[in-house]
Amino acid sequence: MIIRETDRLRIRGWNETDRDLFAEINSDPKVMEFFAFRRNRAESDALFDRIGRGISETGFGFFALALRDSDMPIGFCGLALTDLEPHLPNGTIEIGWRLALPFWGNGYVTEAAAALLDYGFTERNLGEIVSFAVPANTRSTAVMKRLGMRPDPSRDFDHPRVPDTYAHLKRHVLYAITADEWTRGVPAQG
Repeated sequence: MIIRETDRLRIRGWNETDRDLFAEINSDPKVMEFFAFRRNRAESDALFDRIGRGISETGFGFFALALRDSDMPIGFCGLALTDLEPHLPNGTIEIGWRLALPFWGNGYVTEAAAALLDYGFTERNLGEIVSFAVPANTRSTAVMKRLGMRPDPSRDFDHPRVPDTYAHLKRHVLYAITADEWTRGVPAQG
């Protein structure tokens, strides 16, 4: 299942052959620098299966991100239902991403995320899409800004699933964009 294609990328459902890449990015210390947990192979495989089920059941989730020419997976990017009550109401859709380290710095995440924002607003008729990250994760917040998302400090929160032993990773800043904002100023997808 292909969700969207861009000049360089394919946003698609997961294939069994993508498990190795998925495990690689979920255990890489640099990729996971702003997350409290790295996943071993069994944990990564369980998450892979859960994401696949969620996509099948709802059409939302973190989709595989692959190079268009070769279909080689390089990470993920998706629109997912959040489950962070009371911080974010049920039904809130977040956009998120994770990319294997060798593919950083090429604009792939911005390109894929712009295509998914367009998909979310034009095909899924979403009213708002949010993204959130640890404030120190300036790579992710820079992507949010490039996408035209705006910070909403009134909605910043302490992530309930981050243990207190990782206090430096608890606080999350929230960025948001509405369908109207997207329609008025679609950012470049390159």
